[in-house]
Amino acid sequence: MRNAIVAIVMVTLIFALSACAKKEEQKGPYLAKVGTVKITQADLDREMKNLPEFAQALFAGSEGKEKFLDELVKKEMLYQEALKKGLDKNPEFVSKVGDFRKISLVGMLLEQVIEEKAKLTDQDIKDYYEKNKEDFAPVLQLRASQIVVKTQDEANSILERLKRGEDFAKIARQSSIDPGSAKNGGDLGFLSRGQMKPDFVAVAARLKVGEVSHAVKTAAGYLIVKVTDKKFGTPVEFEKVKELIAQRLTADKQKEIFDSYLEELRKTYKVDINREALSGLSGEEKKEGTLVTPGTSGGEQRKKD
Repeated sequence: MRNAIVAIVMVTLIFALSACAKKEEQKGPYLAKVGTVKITQADLDREMKNLPEFAQALFAGSEGKEKFLDELVKKEMLYQEALKKGLDKNPEFVSKVGDFRKISLVGMLLEQVIEEKAKLTDQDIKDYYEKNKEDFAPVLQLRASQIVVKTQDEANSILERLKRGEDFAKIARQSSIDPGSAKNGGDLGFLSRGQMKPDFVAVAARLKVGEVSHAVKTAAGYLIVKVTDKKFGTPVEFEKVKELIAQRLTADKQKEIFDSYLEELRKTYKVDINREALSGLSGEEKKEGTLVTPGTSGGEQRKKD
């Protein structure tokens, strides 16, 4: 039973991973023939490479390759039978082929446009590490100030005042309901993780020096935190975080290139969104008389036909 399951899994893998394999020029004697279709050494080698490493190991050696050839023969027989039954003309199949073609072409385009341009050098990674060492060092202590108020409305009002440039310490003295810190302008001094409550840590740990948090509801009221200083431990060694940095930088660079490329395409292709039809999908009321067409300068409006 176990062997039968393994065989089924392997056939599925072969079909899935080799279904889109590029047909190379057939050279040399064939290893097997199904009807008029020849399976050559080049076919076997190519499709073997498409398998994951664990599957390749299952077909190692001359005996394994013979078993793998038999799987390719099975696949070819089933493929020819499907053609004989006309399944290649089935509308569902044709639609899937169209979808696959579109996805494959988009993938090739993005690989061509983005991946090459997003490649990093070792120096790029090293420079990022040197400029951002604090991100890879544990925070031993942080100095923070807080404002605690009773309601969400009060907290929102204070956040607006802070955005306008008002002094955090002054507002803390006037408005904070925590008497211990209010008299010091909200200053709590340097704190280690063990001295901070979990809800405070959750807010303060994510802030950079000088940043102010959003309002967070706690048991004591609505909390607003400002981090004013941090003391860091020894940064993690570069070699231990090199791959992590590379992944982060590559993802950021790919997104930047992708967004820029899309903006360029928007200048090339006219996009016309039918707002009337779109509003019908969401159940919104149709706007009489006009139809907004994104993609035109200034969001022009045109009269409905």
